[in-house]
Amino acid sequence: MNLCLLKPTNPVPTRYLDNQNNSNLVTDLMFLKQDLLEFNNHMIHPDWRLLSDHTPLTVNIMIIEEHIQTRKCTLVKNSKKEEKFIAELINVIVELNTENISDKEMLEQILQIFTNDMNRLWFK
Repeated sequence: MNLCLLKPTNPVPTRYLDNQNNSNLVTDLMFLKQDLLEFNNHMIHPDWRLLSDHTPLTVNIMIIEEHIQTRKCTLVKNSKKEEKFIAELINVIVELNTENISDKEMLEQILQIFTNDMNRLWFK
């Protein structure tokens, strides 16, 4: 299964009991992808155990910030561009074939065509 043993970053007990005879009743397992720097260790949190006799295990997962390009498109109310957009949108709606919508899949197909056409018009 290509598993390997990972050491916690803070090696402390994970089980706390007054009765030492039952101290190994729980096996702590954390499955992480091997050889991945972000997942190469875990933390044991004895201070989080509250009323439990078992401590939680956690792993930090890095989230890489990603820049997503966005742009804002607007139409000025009562402008020639708005009139042209509305006229072309009406034309797209009129040309949609809605005569034979027999099931949900057909409806979703028609809606996808409409969405694609509307996006094409908007970003034109």
